Amino acid sequence: QVQLVESGGGSVQSGGSLRLSCAAPGHIIKTGCMAWFRQAPGKGREGVAGFNRDLTTNRGVTTSYADSVKGRFTISEDNAENKLYLQMNDLKPEDTAMYYCATRGPYSYCSDSWYRQEVYNYWGQGTQVTVSS
Repeated sequence: QVQLVESGGGSVQSGGSLRLSCAAPGHIIKTGCMAWFRQAPGKGREGVAGFNRDLTTNRGVTTSYADSVKGRFTISEDNAENKLYLQMNDLKPEDTAMYYCATRGPYSYCSDSWYRQEVYNYWGQGTQVTVSS
């Protein structure tokens, strides 16, 4: 079983920033396809940002973003801390949601399907982000 633990959520005003963290096992951070999703009340879960590592071709890391967050959010990892991050800047009220960290598992590659929740096998419990206008 893979345990993912999110933290860093909170309440901010429009235009503010937050950094979400996802603590994961080291072998997941170093080899697994990972992503951040969010779910607002009454809406489905949507992919926000994806982090892919192509181990077979050694093409390095690929990051992907939903159009609604491009230029404002940044996904990154820290191998030493075994954490995945989501830096969120210029937050808007429509960013209000529960944010989840997800992984497909060790040695996984999600390719262009990173935004599809059915691709992922393990999920964290979520951290709430609330943005007021």
